[in-house]
Amino acid sequence: MNWISSLLGNLNYTTVFILMMLESTVIPVPSELVVSPAAYHAAAGNLDMMLVILFATLGADLGATINYVAGYYLGRPIIYRFANSKWGKMCLLNQEKVEHSEKYFDNHGMVATITGRLIPGIRHLISIPAGLAKMNYWKFLLYTTIGAGVWNCILAALGWYLHTIVPEEQLHDKILEYGEYIKWIIIVLVIIAIAYFAIRRFIKKKRQG
Repeated sequence: MNWISSLLGNLNYTTVFILMMLESTVIPVPSELVVSPAAYHAAAGNLDMMLVILFATLGADLGATINYVAGYYLGRPIIYRFANSKWGKMCLLNQEKVEHSEKYFDNHGMVATITGRLIPGIRHLISIPAGLAKMNYWKFLLYTTIGAGVWNCILAALGWYLHTIVPEEQLHDKILEYGEYIKWIIIVLVIIAIAYFAIRRFIKKKRQG
């Protein structure tokens, strides 16, 4: 998509907001290639770091809300039909991916809305099962903001750090390289967090029993 490439090549607060909104719907926009380069430019003095994180998070909230509303009002059959359609495939979607995000949400409850924002492959779809489950919107928005905010802070920190060690022409490759390390670290941390909440819930139920 040439227009997405054009936006990626002209990062400012507006384009960061638009791209992160798209990333949180079903458009395949890699968030690490939005927030980290914007933070890289912020480190150079061209943008403000806090505003980059703010606009990225607001964009993510809007995109997530679009998915939430779609799940809430359209229902599972229409969502599946879209995922399996030509347009769905253009967005790298299929029914299996949607079902996977539903299973993750069902297994981990509302905490999935936070942790799901940090997991590749789940991040941009977790809002759909929240809508399908008719989760309270304000709780959904709070948890989405927390999860998206944490993710954007991580990506911004990466961009700020890379400004100190690599020239701009190497930025893309370095983001992808470091992004892989970050992905696995986050997955491990999410697993630990989920295990912690599961054990806590189990102990609480046992005491009540």
